[in-house]
Amino acid sequence: MANSASPKNLNIVLGVSGGIAAYKVAGLLRILKEAGHDVQVVPTQSALNFVGSATWEALSGNPMATELWDDVQEVPHVRIGQNADLVIVAPATADLLSRAANGAANDLLTNVLLTATCPIIFAPAMHTEMWLNDATQTNVATLRSRGAIVIEPAVGRLTGADSGPGRLPEPEQIAAVALGVMSEQDLAGQDVVITAGGTREFFDPVRFLGNSSTGKQGIALAEAARDRGASVRLICANVSLPLPVGVSITHVKSSSELHQAVLDASHSADIVVMAAAVADFKPKMYEENKIKKSETRDDLTIELVRTTDILMELVQRRNSSHPDQIIVGFAAETGDSVTSVLEHGIAKLQRKGCDLLVVNQVGPELGFGTDDNEVTILTREPASEVAVDRTSKTDIAHAVWDAVIALQAISN
Repeated sequence: MANSASPKNLNIVLGVSGGIAAYKVAGLLRILKEAGHDVQVVPTQSALNFVGSATWEALSGNPMATELWDDVQEVPHVRIGQNADLVIVAPATADLLSRAANGAANDLLTNVLLTATCPIIFAPAMHTEMWLNDATQTNVATLRSRGAIVIEPAVGRLTGADSGPGRLPEPEQIAAVALGVMSEQDLAGQDVVITAGGTREFFDPVRFLGNSSTGKQGIALAEAARDRGASVRLICANVSLPLPVGVSITHVKSSSELHQAVLDASHSADIVVMAAAVADFKPKMYEENKIKKSETRDDLTIELVRTTDILMELVQRRNSSHPDQIIVGFAAETGDSVTSVLEHGIAKLQRKGCDLLVVNQVGPELGFGTDDNEVTILTREPASEVAVDRTSKTDIAHAVWDAVIALQAISN
């Protein structure tokens, strides 16, 4: 599970363009330095209107470079980019994205972007209207087509009273995406769909049948896949945890909404991971008004019907239209007096027909809502099982992706 380790001692260029969110980038710089990396800050002239050179030099421990004509004998507009292991631009304003997409070289930072051959990360920050403008979206698409990573901006409070998409992600999130890119990119070029959380099956406007899944394992799977180079769509069922940046997010509530979202997203997916806890049953009837408590009745009968078996449907559709697609299921099980958790998992793997099944026992302090877990990863063909002792859900996520990569290597 080496992919879960953070790279050390990188030469990082931190480009800062002229947006008010530049003040948050001082926190990003501190995170990168505390992780042991050497950071060269390259701000634009307009960025210095928000945060001055003394701050950047004090936090980075390096002299700051801003002008093409500084230290000309060292050719900084070429040398800085050539020596970089990673370039991060935060905040990336609409103007900076436009200039980068069009290959401008009218200041030191854009020259660095043209000479760098390492991964480049853009963390946009701007007002909602600017982010959603067709010109900006075209520039973002252009940069992504060239291999740059453009993080989706966060949704929240902007300058003044405005709120919406366009907020700079938190420094910790930017650092996680940027440093994750430096891990082994063994999922590069692959489209991945992951489900997370637990569905809710409503029987009136305020009550539902649900489960205790929080989505922690699905989020860890999405972050690990992103860090290993995949293009990730995360389908969240009632997840209230902070969601990862750098992945596409879809929100759903019920099993039927999850079913449709998975079918829509999985057509072109190389890998589908069903980590969400999906209800096996739902109320047969839905009451439009809240069911009132009756003084003359002490019980309430709710008739249940089966929900669609999404995992099995994915396998059936895959077999006819996408034979190379890898499908991973999850099984949260409890044993009984006759059959163990693992035996239940093996039977489920054969019944569902997915390629891999991640089996874990659930109960108090086990499985749902915990930061760690222990699982067994079952492979159908060739039949194998890998036990993962109790560890973080991030490590479990990497173990799952290791198993997927190993299966793809066998198939090829």
